[in-house]
Amino acid sequence: MKRLMMAAALAALVPGEAWAQAAPTSVATLAPQVDTIFADWMRAQHVPGLVYGIVKDGRLVLVKGLGTQDQDARAPVTADSRFRIASMSKAFTALAILKLRDAGKLSLEAPAETYVPELKGWAYPTSDSPRVTVRDLLHHTAGFVEDNPWGDRQQPLPEAEFTAMLRRGPVFATTPGTRMEYSNLGYAILGRIVSNVSGTRYQDYISREIMAPLGMRATGYDVLKSPKGARAIGYRWQDEAWVREPDMADGAYGAMGGVETTANDYWRWVSFLLAAWPARDGVDSGPVKRATVREIVEGAGFASASNRSAAAGTPCRQAGSYAMGWRVIDDCDLGRIVTHTGGYPGYGSVVMLLPDAGLGVFAFSSRTYGAPSLPALQSLLAMKAAGAVTDRPIPVSAELARAYEVAKTVWTSGDPARATLAVNVPLDRDLARRRREIVDAKSRVGVCAMNEAVRPISALEGTWEWTCATGRIQGRVQRSPLPDGSLQVIDFRPVG
Repeated sequence: MKRLMMAAALAALVPGEAWAQAAPTSVATLAPQVDTIFADWMRAQHVPGLVYGIVKDGRLVLVKGLGTQDQDARAPVTADSRFRIASMSKAFTALAILKLRDAGKLSLEAPAETYVPELKGWAYPTSDSPRVTVRDLLHHTAGFVEDNPWGDRQQPLPEAEFTAMLRRGPVFATTPGTRMEYSNLGYAILGRIVSNVSGTRYQDYISREIMAPLGMRATGYDVLKSPKGARAIGYRWQDEAWVREPDMADGAYGAMGGVETTANDYWRWVSFLLAAWPARDGVDSGPVKRATVREIVEGAGFASASNRSAAAGTPCRQAGSYAMGWRVIDDCDLGRIVTHTGGYPGYGSVVMLLPDAGLGVFAFSSRTYGAPSLPALQSLLAMKAAGAVTDRPIPVSAELARAYEVAKTVWTSGDPARATLAVNVPLDRDLARRRREIVDAKSRVGVCAMNEAVRPISALEGTWEWTCATGRIQGRVQRSPLPDGSLQVIDFRPVG
């Protein structure tokens, strides 16, 4: 599987025509540009069929099918065409594990052999090797060798044969817990854990407990049971022609890559995930708790860096870490991206989430290992440039509002002692000096109306900029961790 590197009814997609559902103007205006981005990539990469979708603030705001889903029948790709999404299936498996953890049925820190007895006889690389834990499997830190594309071809492996494989045990590439190395085997084992702990086949558990509550009625694992004419058939590009890839049946390895879905289903999954941000009070009615969903971005701590493709725009370094069925990237333009690709014989897919902006882009293609990562990133950057990507604002908490009012009082009076100061403040810079600094600043900028709002950094810290008679004041206030309302930072800096 190549790595990277809820619910209203939808109108039918008109083949070959982009369709927006009450899209925000900025995104709707960008539809032709996004369409061109995907269409150009599709032609250059010899992709017979593709569908992409954009989700914003809980709605599918844009979806379009390109090309054909079957080179014989020539049926066009639509939002209801079924694509295999390969390794993007791992996200469902990981969330199923977290859901079972929430139910008290397993521990992420427990050795995986606690739930899969066949693992108990494994030969570890050294006598002091820790046992592989459930968390190791989630993070790809179990010590298994990277197994693309061998793992892909294990998709139809019967459960009995998988059991025998587990009894024999793997050859370890590294000591468990010491390095991240992508492993389809690890996620296949997670599927077995879901089955054993839930008492239900992992496919049935995930379908019943996660997909069905989200209204994903066309999503599942057994592609051979899909309605005739509904599937996007997978192809490889070989000798300047498309060659049909054989279908792989559902099997033990489906937990790492066997999901088949449609754009009209998958957007519900994306919307559900994005709805976990920000943390908040209120009804929590999803199939998995919001707080649990937010755990999917918690990486294993083995960070890596890579150069962003120059084809996406200005080159820059991206830092990332594998989390729980997702890769989390810090991008120079877009900030936090939660993403995964999928690659299979006949298929390639990608999903990119900007949880802080409530925005997601996904795309499925029907070409072997043809993940549309570049056009997805280019689309996000185009939306960013057009002002369609903005992080949700942090609300001003009552604590920060009070601290800001205290800062205004200090400025007006010229006396920092009018605030409840944490012990570090007079030690960092004595109060007499702070008084002189306020006097000097006032002489430079003149009278300040102080009408501007504070800009939150967190619930306990914020900045502001006042426009005054002859200059500006940039300020910062930060509460201490104590509940006494004391300030550990209160600063005023004249500008101009």
